[in-house]
Amino acid sequence: MTPDGHPPVPPERIGVLLINLGTPDAPEAPAVRRYLAEFLSDRRVIELPRLAWLPILHGIALRTRPRKSAHAYRQVWTEEGSPLAAITRRQAQALQDRLGPSIAVEHAMRYGNPGLKPALDRLIAEGCTRILAAPLYPQYCAATTASANDALFAILATLRWQPALRTLPAYHDDSHYIDALAASIGRQLASLDFEPQRLLLSFHGMPQRTLELGDPYHCHCQKTARLLGERFDLQTDIAFQSRFGRARWLEPATENVLAGYAGQGVTRIAIAAPGFAADCIETIEELGIRGRETFLAAGGERFGLLDCLNESSEGMDMITALVRRELAGWVDGE
Repeated sequence: MTPDGHPPVPPERIGVLLINLGTPDAPEAPAVRRYLAEFLSDRRVIELPRLAWLPILHGIALRTRPRKSAHAYRQVWTEEGSPLAAITRRQAQALQDRLGPSIAVEHAMRYGNPGLKPALDRLIAEGCTRILAAPLYPQYCAATTASANDALFAILATLRWQPALRTLPAYHDDSHYIDALAASIGRQLASLDFEPQRLLLSFHGMPQRTLELGDPYHCHCQKTARLLGERFDLQTDIAFQSRFGRARWLEPATENVLAGYAGQGVTRIAIAAPGFAADCIETIEELGIRGRETFLAAGGERFGLLDCLNESSEGMDMITALVRRELAGWVDGE
């Protein structure tokens, strides 16, 4: 029993925080500039000395890139806003429905809105003394998973009363993930009105230097591609997209693979992006629009872009299973 005058204490609950990368608030250059300034200032993302990088960031990148990126965002923007934001919001609601009222579910973006701190504040205000942070990155990378964890730990460092925190590990080879991908991709392949000759799996690119420094991302992507390729009677290729800057990046580059297929006699393909938990500018615009144009201009004939797991039944079964497993010992019966 609390003494008179004691602040209200909500009943203790368990919290789950789904985390994705982020998105600008609007498909306009000023909003994109704010988003990119936060994203490209992250030391985990750009591993260059600050004295060398900051003049490039503020003198070149933030002067030229926002307008170009805003044009791309306008091509994918919906009535609900950014596809990534809308889908992540729906994933959180679907997970809340599956877990029930005893567990509080929030979602947040590493960069932009909804931010990590407001989401964490809401969970704490709801009485969450134990929180599972779930970065939705199947393949571990310091620039994604570690950056999200860094930001969370930095917020905890400001709190007098910290909740217990668990973090979702990489799940690149988890059977729940591979099963979900195989079911989703298989269903979509069967619905195409043509028979692809290849299935191309496109992962977000990273500088080659990250591999040389010991980051497991490249290996995780390769294993995901191998395990997934074993599920289909269709040759499966791997590539890496979204290169930025002049440094050497992981290869082969998606755009080069797409441009080279016709010369190999491959004119019908399907492409999927298994490293993305939700469709976004990189899948809808970069692959679905520019990737398609590259493939067709080089002599390709049929191009099928497959959806990410999003809030599909397969995707939500996977997220629910992973979350329930990581909540073991915190939730009765787990």
